[in-house]
Amino acid sequence: MSSEDIIQSSKAPEPMGLYPHARKVGNLLFLSGVGPRERGTKKIPGVELDENGEILSHDIEAQCHSVFRNVKNILEEAGSSWERIVDVTVYLTDMKNDFPIYNRIYAEYFKDNLPCRTTLEINRLPSPIAIELKVIATID
Repeated sequence: MSSEDIIQSSKAPEPMGLYPHARKVGNLLFLSGVGPRERGTKKIPGVELDENGEILSHDIEAQCHSVFRNVKNILEEAGSSWERIVDVTVYLTDMKNDFPIYNRIYAEYFKDNLPCRTTLEINRLPSPIAIELKVIATID
C-alpha cells in the first residue's frame, strides 16, 4: 500500500488514535469508525456532560445528522460519494431508546441508496458519543 491509499479528511473530526479516516484498496474505500464529533473541537452535538465528563443526556437526532455529515465529508474528500456506500455497520449505545429515532433518520439519508446494514448495541464508545458508523464504499 502506498501513502496515496491513506485518506485524512480536512473536514471530519480528528482521529482519536493512530488511524486514517479511510483507506483505499482497489475500488473499495474502507472508513474507520466515524462519530459525531466536530472537527477542531471536543464538542459533540447533542451531548451534555457533567463536570467529570460523564454523559448526562444526549440527543440522538443531532448526533445522527452530525455523523452522517462526517461520513459524507470523508467520502467526498476521498473521491467517492454517499451514493456509493455499499455497507454500513452502526454502533449504538442505547438501542431501546435511540434505535427508532436513528432508524427514521437513516431512512431519510438512504432512501435513494440501499447499502447493507448491521446495527449493534455496545456498552460504550471511546468518547461520550451514542453512535458510530463503519462504512465501506466503492471508489474509482
